[in-house]
Formats: sequence, C-alpha cells, structure tokens
Amino acid sequence: MSRFRSLWQASVNATKKALTWELEEWVPPVEKCIFKFHSKEDLKTWHLYSDSEYGGLSLASLEIKDGGNGSDFTGVFSGNLSTEMSKGSKWNINRSGFCGIRSKKFDGFIDLDGYDSIALRLKGDGRCYISTIYTENWVNSPGQAEDNSWQAFVFAPKGNWYTAKVPLARYLPTWKGNVIDAEMEMNPGRVVGMSLAVNSQGGGFIGAKSGAGDFRLEIDWIKALRMP
Repeated sequence: MSRFRSLWQASVNATKKALTWELEEWVPPVEKCIFKFHSKEDLKTWHLYSDSEYGGLSLASLEIKDGGNGSDFTGVFSGNLSTEMSKGSKWNINRSGFCGIRSKKFDGFIDLDGYDSIALRLKGDGRCYISTIYTENWVNSPGQAEDNSWQAFVFAPKGNWYTAKVPLARYLPTWKGNVIDAEMEMNPGRVVGMSLAVNSQGGGFIGAKSGAGDFRLEIDWIKALRMP
C-alpha cells in the first residue's frame, strides 16, 4: 500500500509541475516592448503626416538625438503647428494645425492579449499628445481596408523624462478623429499599428499647452504592460 501511495504521490507531483510549466508558458511577461526609438533603423518603422497633405502649413520631423554619452539615443518628434491654410488650396478641411507619426503596418498582428496598459517613456513640452492604437477592421466596416482606431490623450510634462501609463480601457473608438458614441470593445489580439499625434486645439488635461507654435517630444520606447 505504501508503494502505491508513493507512486500516486509522485504522479500528483509530476502533474502539478507540468501544470505550473504550462501556466508559466501561457502567462505573458509583465512587459512587452512594441517600439523603441534608439537608431535610424528604428525610425524606418514610422512615417510622418500633417495637415500639409491637405493644404495646411504645419511642419514636422522625426530624428534621432544623441543623449550626450554616445549611447543614449532617443527619437525626437518636433515641428511647428499652424492653423493657416496655403493660398489657393484645393482642399476644404474643417481644421488644420496637426502633425503625427504613424507606424507602418506590421507583418501580421501584434498580440496584446494578456496586457492591460500602454506605457510611453517621453520627455515633452507641456502639450497633450494623442496616442492611437489601430486594430483590424471589425467595428466600422468589416472587410474594408481602413483600420479601426482607438485613441487616448497622453500628457507630456515639460523638461523631465516621464513614463505615461494608459490603460487600454481608456482608449476610445474613433472615426476620423471623432469619438464613436457607442459601447465597443477593442480586440487587443489584432493590433496592426500605432501612432502619436499633436494638434493645436490641445485637450485632455487641464493646464496643458495648446495653440499654434512649436512642439517637441522625445520618445524612448513604447511598451505594453500587465499591471499588478
């Protein structure tokens, strides 16, 4: 009988270990790096856009900055927001004064299932920026080429490095910059891209800088987090 119990106990222990290994393999790490901005090669993942594509006069650039000791490189998204339109523009847009950077489409999807927040390490200028997550289109027009967009404001304090942590639940579904007035749920397992943008209207945080003029945002990395 004692031998039988020993075999049974050994079997139980082996099962527990197997379940523990499977659980550890299933649970994602606490954080997942999605983008880093440490080299010119990293910046090739992104492209710029602004109201200048529609007759506006805003300007933007994305460059690499050397932190000073030869190893701390970060991305710098900067430029000038203008609410003016070029004379004779054929475009008729409701508002100008915006610039942004958008990632190129992934080869497939980024799976953020198991994570609940997006973290961005930034050094800003006191403006509010707009963080956008693009997911496979199943909300607006399933089967169409345009992606679904989910947006949240990110405040970038002036002068010091700051890690902004934005819960995925705070990202709202939008259509052409306007919030969709309906209850919808993001599918974090089908992320196809991200963007960061700034506009002259500001918004999101009381006291944040707004209006036309220069902007500057240093970006170290963007990660997905699993908060405790």
